[in-house]
Amino acid sequence: MRVVLAEDLYLLRDGLTHLLQAHGFEVVAAVESGPELVAALVGHRPDVAIVDVRLPPTFTDEGLQAALQARARIPGLPILVLSQHVEQLYARELLADGTGAVGYLLKDRVFNAAQFVDAVRRVAAGGTAMDPEVIAKLLASNARSEPLGRLTPREREVLELMAEGRSNAAIGARLHLSESAVGKHTANIFAKLGLAPSDDDNRRVLAVLAHLNGTRP
Repeated sequence: MRVVLAEDLYLLRDGLTHLLQAHGFEVVAAVESGPELVAALVGHRPDVAIVDVRLPPTFTDEGLQAALQARARIPGLPILVLSQHVEQLYARELLADGTGAVGYLLKDRVFNAAQFVDAVRRVAAGGTAMDPEVIAKLLASNARSEPLGRLTPREREVLELMAEGRSNAAIGARLHLSESAVGKHTANIFAKLGLAPSDDDNRRVLAVLAHLNGTRP
């Protein structure tokens, strides 16, 4: 699996490169700035881009914007962004085109190798991997909305795990529920939120995230 990595801190960039290589990934480019990232993504067309949000030259959201610029030229390019803090604006921009294959992790997750590698694999495979803290902030910002208020405590637990990008089987294992029970909860969640049901795991995740993000069409 081919990876392009963008991180301006040399030690972290080098550490991530070695971590990824140790888990069977091929790091075809490891860059430190936005312009380099666009060139690397367009030139290599990797299976997944792992991108620090803040890169030179602006140190604002240069990394995210560079990745989205490359994605406009490579439709469906899987992007996993890393950020020091939760920023809803970053989540909103990442999810705006609704094409899937996205991830948003806090940098703290990088130090849990298994969790980080799992997120990279999920995004590369066309799925979604959202940090629990990102989901918690999105839920908190919508806590007073009428649809969310109609959810039971168990449905909220299922919703949080669904929004992270977990399948029914994974949610069931986490909450000690059968897969069919999780399916019933997700059906209730979609009905209460007014979202169209879907058998496609990633489409339903994106629908939920769009709802929480306030970007629902």
